[in-house]
Amino acid sequence: MARIVQKFGGTSVANMERIRNVARLVKKEVDAGNQVAVVLSAMSGVTNQLVAYCQEAAPLFDQGEYDAVVSTGEQVTVGLLSIILQSMGISARSWCGWQIPIHTDDAHGKARIVDIETDELLSRMAAGEVPVVAGFQGIGEDGRITTLGRGGSDTSAVALAAALGADRCDIYTDVDGVYTTDPRIVPKARKLPRVTYEEMLEMASLGAKVLQTRSVEMAMKYRVNLQVLSSFEDIPGTLVCDEEDIVEKEVVSGIAYSRDEAKVTLQGVKDHPGIAAAIFGPLADSNINVDMIVQNVSAEGHTDLTFTVPRTDLLRALKVLEEVKKTVGFRDLSHSDTVVKISVIGVGMRTHAGVAQKMFSALAERGINILVISTSEIKVSVLIEEEYTELALRALHTAYGLDAR
Repeated sequence: MARIVQKFGGTSVANMERIRNVARLVKKEVDAGNQVAVVLSAMSGVTNQLVAYCQEAAPLFDQGEYDAVVSTGEQVTVGLLSIILQSMGISARSWCGWQIPIHTDDAHGKARIVDIETDELLSRMAAGEVPVVAGFQGIGEDGRITTLGRGGSDTSAVALAAALGADRCDIYTDVDGVYTTDPRIVPKARKLPRVTYEEMLEMASLGAKVLQTRSVEMAMKYRVNLQVLSSFEDIPGTLVCDEEDIVEKEVVSGIAYSRDEAKVTLQGVKDHPGIAAAIFGPLADSNINVDMIVQNVSAEGHTDLTFTVPRTDLLRALKVLEEVKKTVGFRDLSHSDTVVKISVIGVGMRTHAGVAQKMFSALAERGINILVISTSEIKVSVLIEEEYTELALRALHTAYGLDAR
């Protein structure tokens, strides 16, 4: 008997027929004698609608009330699946995050899980009950509902698997695994049978929508056996595992992209010690993540500073920067949300030179200008104009020999 956490995304529970299909996949594991806990997202499109309601109510809405609104989508799906499982003769019960409880910090909209109390769940699972848990949500230190950020149900599932000591965590979605890049843009993309935690972490953080970043971080930290599977096809998926479990490592395993980027440039910034802290400290205090950063050479005591923030946080970032303008002393501020970040990723980069040069050459040959560059041990990222996204992805996929053979 194994202990399994199954997570189903929004497309997997998009309507009643698909929820019934989820119930059949859960029943299959129960009939095999396994203990099963299920984590669900809201129905596809529901969270977007709830977010739109908040934005319509007020452009700069209260984040605590935002969480109260957008957390309701998962409550619907866990209740419906529990009803269907019960009708199939399976003992099941729905759980909201606060009922378990899943404790988080108080960063509304981007909360992090602190602890999960599992005694009650383990007792019920041992008795044959299937807990159906609302993903994406928890309860903060102040007793209010919190949400974990978009895609947070993945994090809920991995965290629950770690807390329960599960043998594996199966992430069911509308794709049948992790691909070398988005197959909707690059038809020659290939499915990867295995990918390392490190590569998957980079792919997730750089725009791949298969898994949420924090879910991969947690899986890597607690060594949770993680599989990405299709809800609609009974075929092998992708195993996310340790580097040692992959015999032949590609120099580049995949190419990710993120449209959720906005570029901010501060011109004429005073160039003296502490200026970076004066800019990025207030942004951090407002829970705005800064990613790529480039600073020009100082001239006459002033410099230009360019950085990226999530597109959804651009308005908040601009508001913060206007508030610190007098302290920072920049001359002008410009911004753009028509940019995209393209990244090449692979653990093989650690031992191979020339990866970045190949990327720059492939883009230059197609007349694509690079706005910002950042690197790490296993990835190279560039910021380009959004209109060149498809051209860049296809060119790089071919350049690194990733096209399906």
